[in-house]
Amino acid sequence: FKEHIMKSKVVKIYEQGPANVLKIEENDVKKLSSNEVMIEHSYAGLNFIDINQRNGAYPLKNLPSIMGMEASGTIVEKGGDVSRFNVGDKVTHCMNLGSFSKLINLDEKRVIKLNNHIDLKVAAASTLQGLTAQYLINESFQLKDHHTVLVHAAAGGVGQILCQWAKKLGARVLGTISTKKKEYIAKENGCDYTINYVKDDFVKKVLEITNNKGADVIYDSVGKNTFQKGITCLAPKGRLVSFGISSGPIEPININQLRSFSGSIATGGLNTYIKDSNEMQKNADGFFKMIMNKDIKINIDRIFPIDDIQEAQTMLESRLSTGSIVLKI
Repeated sequence: FKEHIMKSKVVKIYEQGPANVLKIEENDVKKLSSNEVMIEHSYAGLNFIDINQRNGAYPLKNLPSIMGMEASGTIVEKGGDVSRFNVGDKVTHCMNLGSFSKLINLDEKRVIKLNNHIDLKVAAASTLQGLTAQYLINESFQLKDHHTVLVHAAAGGVGQILCQWAKKLGARVLGTISTKKKEYIAKENGCDYTINYVKDDFVKKVLEITNNKGADVIYDSVGKNTFQKGITCLAPKGRLVSFGISSGPIEPININQLRSFSGSIATGGLNTYIKDSNEMQKNADGFFKMIMNKDIKINIDRIFPIDDIQEAQTMLESRLSTGSIVLKI
């Protein structure tokens, strides 16, 4: 008898480029390895890394390639050596290329077990962003209640979680935004002060709000347009944490300008903090517990069917979203 080959709906690209390179196809699902689980996805999360991989800003090793870096669902099959999971477990994962698919096989060490009370929509909307906020607040800089924090792109996905988390810790939260609508969102998420960087010089505003002391920590996902200026509004012993470059790569800086006030720069990349599966699970447990306790609320702006991936990515790329975009698979 010929073995039945399972099929999976996927989002695939054959070349990097605009949104119309995204194709909906059916792919064969490979045979499960002994250390893998097969996940049937219910939802996938859309992130800026997906845009960068599609448009060529980030190179891809192999083309054609199934896209997507975050999804949630249920385990439908497991390999013989799998010990962490059982069939029927609710799970989520991120930073695994190929997540825009109905079925995926993953090493069990790349998968996060979910509490049954967590909605799969919420998990798909927040795993990558929540684990990013987790290391920024606990590892890149240990944020405490006496600190003043500046969050760039405060109304973005990571920005909204950072503002809520920082507020929960008792910190004073400043956030940069670009529109009136985004100002409202930032304030709803715990921003004490919003700075419209289109109208105002954020450095002047930060120094004004802090009586010339500056921010103890700046979380910067913008890069080129904000990094150099950010150094000039850091407090003594302040730290600038760079974890993204949405406006372009950061130009070289003169590190001597930090010495006079004992300032520091840290960089961040989520992969470092999810390499160890136990650390990843522990961090995720802490984050999702905050969601269950209503300490953090995840704002889902739109849910698109997976077939409308081109429209969904265009919405994110045009910065028209004011919360997470989720794909229903």
